[in-house]
Amino acid sequence: MAMAVDSRRLTTRAAAEAYVGGVCFKLGPPRLIGAELEWLTARDDPARSRPDLGDVAAALGPHAPTSIAPSSPALSLPSGSAVTIEPGGQIELSSAPLSSAEDLCVALAADEAVLRRLLRAAGITVHSRAADRSRQAERLLRLPRYRAMEERFDGIGPFGRLMMCNTAATQVSVDAGADPAEVAARWRLLHDAGPALLAAFACSPRLRGTPDGGWASQRMRTWLELDPERTRPLHTADPIADYGSWALDVPLLCVTGGRGADSDGDWSAPPGATFADWIAGALDSEIDRRPDLADLDYHLTTLFPPVRAAGHLEVRYLDAQPGDLWRVPIAALAALLGDRGTVAEATAIAAPTAGRWRDGAEFGLRDGELRRAASELLFLAAARSSRFEEELAAAAERCCRGINPAEEYHR
Repeated sequence: MAMAVDSRRLTTRAAAEAYVGGVCFKLGPPRLIGAELEWLTARDDPARSRPDLGDVAAALGPHAPTSIAPSSPALSLPSGSAVTIEPGGQIELSSAPLSSAEDLCVALAADEAVLRRLLRAAGITVHSRAADRSRQAERLLRLPRYRAMEERFDGIGPFGRLMMCNTAATQVSVDAGADPAEVAARWRLLHDAGPALLAAFACSPRLRGTPDGGWASQRMRTWLELDPERTRPLHTADPIADYGSWALDVPLLCVTGGRGADSDGDWSAPPGATFADWIAGALDSEIDRRPDLADLDYHLTTLFPPVRAAGHLEVRYLDAQPGDLWRVPIAALAALLGDRGTVAEATAIAAPTAGRWRDGAEFGLRDGELRRAASELLFLAAARSSRFEEELAAAAERCCRGINPAEEYHR
C-alpha cells in the first residue's frame, strides 16, 4: 500500500517560491478595489486616554473582532466592512472588495458613520490623524503575534513600537493583473509612483517619541526605520518570480504555536533565522518541526513592504487622511490603474522620482521633483476619473502649492 504524502509539508526552497508566486499573485482581469481605513481612538476625557479594549468590544457588540472578544461572531458592518483593532487601540475598517472606487467610497462612508456612532455611545472618539502627537506608545492588544513584533522591533530601535501603537494609515488593495506582463506593469507603477504619492498624501509631521528630525510623514518614517529587511520595497521587473525569493530570505518574526509563557504567549523565533533556513533544516535543534504551507502563509503576513502581494496588491505607503479625504488616494489609484495605457503614462511621469522613498517621507512636497510628479500624477488621475475629477484636480492643485492634506483640510 502506498504511503500517504503530506502535500502541505515544504521540503525545498523551489517549491516554497513557486507556492508564493501562485498565492500572492492571483491572475485575472483587474476589476476589484478595496481599502482599509485606520483611526486613532481615545476616551472622551481631558487626557484623551486610550480606551479599554473591553469597552471597545462592548460598544461594537456583534461586530467586535475576535482579537478583543474571542466569542464574538465578528459580523461585518451593514455595508460589508470588517472591524479590526491594531496594537495601540487604533480601529480599522477593512472593506469588502467592490467593482469601483465610487461604490467603495460609498460603502466605507456608510460603515464609518455606523462605527463612529457605536463608539460614541460608549464615550470613545475616533480621530482622523496618521500619527499620535501627544501619547506615549502603549500596546493594548495582548496577542503572541504582537509580543513577538514588539520584541524584535525593540531590538532595532524605537520605531517599531511607535508604528504599532501610534500611527494610522489608508491602505488600498487592487487586483494584481490579468497576466504576468500586466502584473509587472502594475507592480512597477505602484512602486515608481510610491515616493510621489507618499509625498502627496503625507500629513504626519509630528509623532511623539520620534528622534529629532522634521519629516513630512513620521508614520512612513517608522516603517522605513523599524526593520529594513522586512519593510523594504521590492523593485523588480518580475514580481511573481522574485517576491517568493525575497520572502524566504526575510528573518522569521515568529513561529506560531510557540510555548505559552504568559498572557501574551511566546512565539519568538531564533534571531536572524529565515524561512529558507527553516526549510533547509538549519533550525532543527531550535524548532521541533519543519514548516508547512500554513507556516509559510503566516510568514507572508509578517512582511510589510510598501506594496505587499497578498493575492492582490496592497498599497501600504499612504498616511491616514483628515476627515473624508481618504476618498482621494483611493480614487487616484483607481484612476491611474484604470487601463494599460494610463498605467504606462503614469509610470513615465513617476520615473524621475522612482526609488526616492526616504525623500518622499522626509521632505514630502518641499522637494520640487516630488511636488511636480505628485501634481502631474493627480492631474492625470483627474483626467481619467469618471466620478472624482474635482477632488483629484483639487488635490493636484494643492500639491502644486506644496500644501499637505491636513493643512488644506483645516484652513
